[in-house]
Amino acid sequence: MSTSDHSAAPASFSVSVADVELEPEDLDPGQIVSGEPVVTGKVLWESPDGSQVRGIWQITPGVVTDTEADELFVVVSGRATVEIEGGETLEVGPGSACVLREGDKTTWTVHETLRKAYHISY
Repeated sequence: MSTSDHSAAPASFSVSVADVELEPEDLDPGQIVSGEPVVTGKVLWESPDGSQVRGIWQITPGVVTDTEADELFVVVSGRATVEIEGGETLEVGPGSACVLREGDKTTWTVHETLRKAYHISY
């Protein structure tokens, strides 16, 4: 039997990932390899200690690098190739579920504006 206390958590909710209005997010110019990608997003929920975040994120076409956190995401729209240094190359598109590990060094080649719903653990 679970003894989880949900009283401190926000109410359960549902959103249309495709329709959520996103807000501009900073992208370090040092991460841009080519193009002029623009990043937007919306945090839907964050744990009180900041160790978990759930939200929606979008990036326009271009090539960027990143160092990842532990993340599970599902692509809602768009396409990208995610190269993991020393590992796999992932082709992601609508309906793709992807897991990235903390510390993965990635290069994202965004072919079509990509929108994803994500859960990150720090």
